[in-house]
Amino acid sequence: MTEPEDRDRAAPGGASFGSLADAFLEMMAAERGSSPRTVESYGRDLADFGAFLRAGQHSALSVERDSLRAYLGQLAGQGLSPRTQARRLSCLRQFFGFLLVERHRADNPSLGLDSPRQGRPLPRVLSEEEVRALLDTARTLPGPNGVRMVALMELLYSTGLRVSELVGLPASAVARDPAVLLVRGKGDRERLVPLGDPARAALRDWLAVRDQTLPRSEAARKRSARFLFPSARGSRDGHLGRDAFYRALADLAARAGLDPGRVSPHVLRHCFASHMLAHGADLRGVQAMLGHEDIVTTEIYTHVLDARLKALVHSAHPLAGADDAGASASTAGKSDSQDGD
Repeated sequence: MTEPEDRDRAAPGGASFGSLADAFLEMMAAERGSSPRTVESYGRDLADFGAFLRAGQHSALSVERDSLRAYLGQLAGQGLSPRTQARRLSCLRQFFGFLLVERHRADNPSLGLDSPRQGRPLPRVLSEEEVRALLDTARTLPGPNGVRMVALMELLYSTGLRVSELVGLPASAVARDPAVLLVRGKGDRERLVPLGDPARAALRDWLAVRDQTLPRSEAARKRSARFLFPSARGSRDGHLGRDAFYRALADLAARAGLDPGRVSPHVLRHCFASHMLAHGADLRGVQAMLGHEDIVTTEIYTHVLDARLKALVHSAHPLAGADDAGASASTAGKSDSQDGD
């Protein structure tokens, strides 16, 4: 959260920066349903901003826009990426918006500040052949762990789940072999994600051997049994850990002859979206399956549409063949003229 010394230094009006920041973070968690990771990230951002205020002897209740602009300039001077700078500014906008709503301030000094310009790097993806190689290699792995890897890969590539959503799936999510998964994502928001036949078949195979991977301890077994992919070691969370899956995926990539540095759960999420769009999926549908709150986030994948859209225009637009038709008519006219001569 915030630094202890921040709480002790009261701003004009009797409220310390630390107490204001903590109240904001509590609001983010309780009222907006922000994830613990988001709240922790905002806490770090506010702690950094609090250090800036102390260094300049500013108060959160009276700091002005020029000082905030100087802070953003300081971040740029430290070499922080435009994306990190933009996140810090987003945090400040929400923080000062909170102070305004709670009547600690009469204005929001962060409004009107320009976000740092960011490039939009294209998402890293694997080719369909490379994903197929990963799936084929997973099917060669022995024992229950091999069956689990196939199920994990099929689910990840078929649904585009985030890694935390995947490893944390409850066993009840597939209790009746459903056509859809009910996924609880960021901000505790729920969404329905359809399952294809290969993913459902892989899950059936996994459920047939899943109990063999449960821990032996009664307490750990009870804790892990709630999850679709339980922790064999009886971890505190009860389910397969993110790090364990990352390691298993890197090993799978090496076995498949791919560079492990190019393969990660998030890359496979990118593959799901990019390959779906390349095969004609609707952008809004992909947005819903990915759990993106804003369509702008999903639009990073539209680079894959260029070739398909160009082909669609050439094949479907009523004037697409006009030039060809004109050229053909011109050629025919010349032939007729020559024949007449």
